[in-house]
Amino acid sequence: MRKFKEKFIGDRDFYRMVLLIALPIMAQNVVANLVGLLDNIMVGQLGTEQMSGVAIVNQLMMVFNICVFGLVSGASIFSAQFYGQGNHDGVRYTFRFKVISGVVLNIIWLLIFGIFGENLIALYLKDDGTSDLMLTQSSGMSYLHIMMIGLVLFTISQIYASTLREIGQTMVPMVSGIIAVFINLILNYILIFGHFGAPKMGIEGAAWATIVSRVAEALIVIIWTHSHGKEYHFIRGAYRSVKIPLSLVGQITKKGTPLLINEALWAVGQATLVQCYSTRGLNVVAAINISGTVANLFNVVFISLGSAIGIIVGQLLGAGKTEEAVDTDRKIIFFAEICCLGIGTLMFFVAPQFTHLYNTTDEVRTLAGNLIRISSVLMPIHSFYHASYFTLRTGGKTVITFLFDSFYLTVVNVPLAFCLSRFTALPVLVLYILVNGAELFKVIVGYVLIKKRVWVNNLVSEL
Repeated sequence: MRKFKEKFIGDRDFYRMVLLIALPIMAQNVVANLVGLLDNIMVGQLGTEQMSGVAIVNQLMMVFNICVFGLVSGASIFSAQFYGQGNHDGVRYTFRFKVISGVVLNIIWLLIFGIFGENLIALYLKDDGTSDLMLTQSSGMSYLHIMMIGLVLFTISQIYASTLREIGQTMVPMVSGIIAVFINLILNYILIFGHFGAPKMGIEGAAWATIVSRVAEALIVIIWTHSHGKEYHFIRGAYRSVKIPLSLVGQITKKGTPLLINEALWAVGQATLVQCYSTRGLNVVAAINISGTVANLFNVVFISLGSAIGIIVGQLLGAGKTEEAVDTDRKIIFFAEICCLGIGTLMFFVAPQFTHLYNTTDEVRTLAGNLIRISSVLMPIHSFYHASYFTLRTGGKTVITFLFDSFYLTVVNVPLAFCLSRFTALPVLVLYILVNGAELFKVIVGYVLIKKRVWVNNLVSEL
């Protein structure tokens, strides 16, 4: 028992360190997801078709958002290790890399949404005889046209926020995120329903509320970072040139490209899974939207602890403290699993009650509640897989994470969902369980790779 405790359980100082990193990220995610839930409920008051139109566009926007995450992740591996090494120039170079890459990514996605947006939305529309598909399509397009304005704002805020987190400053991104989501919530209430003399804008009001909130979030992190240049060395002279050592560009590209491809394919794969589920009718799209929004509120625990692994373990590797990095990683993963057993139980019994807040049919509510319960049972599996992903990524094993993450999704989960949705009459709940149950194999692989310590690498010692 004593040996087990020493191996898997940390002391008070250990958990204080972990929570100082994880709690601000967790608080930001909790508030964001809670407000997202309230947003979803407000849009849901407009009707199932309007809610489904917004849900489809948000599914497409998720692909863009995940691509941004993948873009900054490659450079973030080096940022955390450079900071652990005390190399401020290195952090500055990785910041520049993010900015330049972000510009290119935004141009690509603006063209994709501008040219193919209507066709992408149409992929999710399956006539079930009970829904107005034209209303769903038009609602989605109205929402998409406005949301495209926010792509650049989201990218800027993520570049600044991710760099601040990598140097241990998690409070500023948390504060900016919380302020932004409350602005979004208040403006949603005003613009969707036309309160306080404002015009009743419906779906378009929800989109404009999001844009204004993203302006606020970007301004807060930018102004804060630049006004604290004496403390945040990386921002000094960050825009005076575009100079980045070619050796570093090569290393970030080598490690980051698999991550970017991985995140992009993962997001596309998730969107494809929803499209496969949507063959069972538009009600399924609405139910998945509701269940996903509610589940995200509970998933913030393991998501935040995964981010903590990337920051804490990355800094230890950069400082050359490999054994401490291994010990810290193991204890954070164990902590995450224990937390998820409790949170998953709470989610199973409590979360389905949220479905009654939506103005939709009993069929949608019942389906959403069952999907939430399935997600709660699968939470420990998703938690371990998520922690494994961040562990491998922190050590620069980005090709392995690509095979482990999106490649598996693309060659196993997506074909399985496609075949079962097209060639069987299985109910959507059975389909959902089978597709998500296939994730168990990744937990086994993740465990083996972590135990073999293939991720224990100092990437910046010779840069």
